[in-house]
Amino acid sequence: MKDHPLQSASRIANITASLHRHEISLPDIGDSVETRMFVFCEVELEDGRKGFGVTGQFLPWPIISCIKDHIAPTIIGMDPFHTEAIADRIWARLNNRAYTGVVSHAISAVDIALWDLKGKEVGRTVAEMVGGYSDTRPTYSTFGYPFFDEHQIHDYAKKFIADGHKMLKMVVGAEPKRTWRDDVRRVQAARDAAGPDVPLMIDANCWFNPHDALQLARAIEDCNVHWFEEPVQQNDPRTLADLRRQVRVPISSGQNNGHRFSHRDLITHQSVDVIQPNVLYCGGFTEAVKVAHMAQAFNLTMSNGGGWPIFNAHLLCGLANGGPVEFHYGMWQTGKRFFKGTPDPENGRMTLSKKPGLGYEPDYDQLRDAQVRSAEEMVLSGPRDAHGYLIR
Repeated sequence: MKDHPLQSASRIANITASLHRHEISLPDIGDSVETRMFVFCEVELEDGRKGFGVTGQFLPWPIISCIKDHIAPTIIGMDPFHTEAIADRIWARLNNRAYTGVVSHAISAVDIALWDLKGKEVGRTVAEMVGGYSDTRPTYSTFGYPFFDEHQIHDYAKKFIADGHKMLKMVVGAEPKRTWRDDVRRVQAARDAAGPDVPLMIDANCWFNPHDALQLARAIEDCNVHWFEEPVQQNDPRTLADLRRQVRVPISSGQNNGHRFSHRDLITHQSVDVIQPNVLYCGGFTEAVKVAHMAQAFNLTMSNGGGWPIFNAHLLCGLANGGPVEFHYGMWQTGKRFFKGTPDPENGRMTLSKKPGLGYEPDYDQLRDAQVRSAEEMVLSGPRDAHGYLIR
């Protein structure tokens, strides 16, 4: 009997995971100013075909163990096309208390690989599989590192605009020796460089206490900030809602929320103007689509934070409420090194390849050269914060 169109003739046979590292250099700034690590995952079928996915650098060894020792035994033998059934089995057996963190990151990497396989099976892009709304989206570039002073912020904003970027984002906070007042001057310098018409976002990576976030947001109202991302510690929905009611700048969050329920809390508390699921952390495309549809029901625009545009672009292109794709400089360059045929932003937009699945392929030589095989190899040349930025 011929296979149903939504079935694969081959079942899941093996799942692997490994850790890789890339050092980011910036012209006129220095070498190794940012370290990016990621867990690379491959799902292999009985006939040898493979799909791949990625998750981020936080707690990589437990993530690798979760994939190999827990998720793989749970889903080997299943049909790779049945991503909803696979997700349900993983939740029922490994995560019935709705944990986030390690388990949600591990699920994300595996789920992305499954969607890559599904797309290749039917000759469609992942964006088409999740909804097919478009193959292009506007982009924004995260250019402003937390250690940039006012002059570097100004100069790099000019540089990125000259390179064709139409929307810019900078990091605030994250520097222990700096106060919110220093960030006011940095934001003003970026706005001065960008001019009045270029959308400018700021991202605190959950750095500020509620008082300082409020002071900063009010002090930069004349800078016409497009959104203030993850402004407060712990990303607390209630605190975000309180802040949102008191300021004019739009609030965005969600990049590290691990499943639909934590995104639901952001939405129902009216904590955000822009919801930002990231497929590398929220449970992959299977879970991110649920978040996106929930956001549609509340008339919320969706974008992404946390970088990795080459994966998140499929979600944002595929659905009607998808917004701009983040090309975080460090993660953008990491993607270009380790994957062949990735899309780039051109004059403020990016367009997906028409190749099936994710539309690009791993560069196994680069992955092999940059593999981290032990905890000892993770020791970095200088002190870094939780996001891999060099502390100066």
